[in-house]
Amino acid sequence: MPNVMYDALAAPHADSPKPFLTDDAQGITTFAEFSALAAQIAHALTAAGLRPGGRVAVIAPKRVETLALYIATLQAGGVYLPLNTAYTASELEYFLSDATPDVVVTDAARAESLQDACDARVLTLEANGSGTLPDAAAGQSSTFETVSRGADDLAALLYTSGTTGRSKGAMLTHGNMLSNAEALAGLWQITAQDRLIHALPIFHTHGLFVAMNTSLLAGCQVRLMDRFDAGAVLAELPQSTLLMGVPTFYTRLLDTAGFTRGACANMRLFISGSAPLLA
Repeated sequence: MPNVMYDALAAPHADSPKPFLTDDAQGITTFAEFSALAAQIAHALTAAGLRPGGRVAVIAPKRVETLALYIATLQAGGVYLPLNTAYTASELEYFLSDATPDVVVTDAARAESLQDACDARVLTLEANGSGTLPDAAAGQSSTFETVSRGADDLAALLYTSGTTGRSKGAMLTHGNMLSNAEALAGLWQITAQDRLIHALPIFHTHGLFVAMNTSLLAGCQVRLMDRFDAGAVLAELPQSTLLMGVPTFYTRLLDTAGFTRGACANMRLFISGSAPLLA
């Protein structure tokens, strides 16, 4: 069945043995392995009560499973709501009461209080990869019948910063998000031959909807880092072609010995705040 975002981002790579994500905790995850994991999580979400059009609120660590959870939500016809892991309990209670999610994914330390704050089913995902979500996904089928979603259906909610009042949920449709990903991948000429250094958080639009959507759309590899570390990024430059970051990343790199033109010889594009700095 047609599903605008899933069909564009994940379906084309569902059987590909090509490496997709590389991280320190889990090593290499191929596109096929990632798609299978997303399908298993989609089964777990529907079993937990996710309905087409229902929200999945996520306050979870930066892991392969969390990215697969994003794709699983899309495949199951849900609406993905990423929330900052540094939010306070009262902030999270506001977002959950406003968004009324079907499912919440968080760590065990927050689970009980968030369960009391909303009617959603709360599942857990820990920094080490354990939790009730991976337990529920384990043993599920590695294929999932994709739920139909059109261009005007919601794909995600992002809450505003709240500088002029209470944060508001910005509604992003499948058509909105695919158009953005296609425009950026085209302008930045991202291809399957690229390798992205990903050191951004994935609860933010840049780290998730810009970096991951364009990477999936193009079929490029991603070096996933749980946080920005100038030395670790420097070590990845010779075998990478793209870096997406914020200005602080680059000021810290400039203060790091070894950040030279020679070290960047293979780099094709540095992006800051979704704007190119140099090529």
